Amino acid sequence: MTQSFPVTITVNEKIYRREVEPRLLLSDFLRHELGLTGTHVGCEHGVCGACTILFDGESMRSCLIFAIQADGHNITTVEGLAKDKDNLHPVQQSFWEAHGLQCGFCTPGILMTLIPFLKQNPNPTEDEIRHALSGNLCRCTGYQHIVDAVKLASEKMKAVK
Repeated sequence: MTQSFPVTITVNEKIYRREVEPRLLLSDFLRHELGLTGTHVGCEHGVCGACTILFDGESMRSCLIFAIQADGHNITTVEGLAKDKDNLHPVQQSFWEAHGLQCGFCTPGILMTLIPFLKQNPNPTEDEIRHALSGNLCRCTGYQHIVDAVKLASEKMKAVK
């Protein structure tokens, strides 16, 4: 019998209290315990970036951390970005407008990588954008539309301030 431990994790501004096994990955907790399937699991080794979430506001691979390590922390998943389907986050809106996605598998992880990147770097160059995206694998787009979407998001985010 595996022992479970209590955790309290704030996810998308909602507090969750659960009992978790020590070996439960945060990505599996989000997907299977909370039903937040926007956090995708690709490689399960932290290489592809599909499982990227915000952990206390910073990008983190949720397949590389245990749920028990998130106890007391704030998590944001892609589901927490938009207020609703008509009020997308500027990065989401830019991806839609600039055709920055195709199949969509990698998109949530890319979005969650870009949120802190654009906060820290509101005027990124194309090289800086490509470097920021280097930890996210996309097999569909060829990245140019993603780069275009990031440029557009940068402009939208400056206009909101």
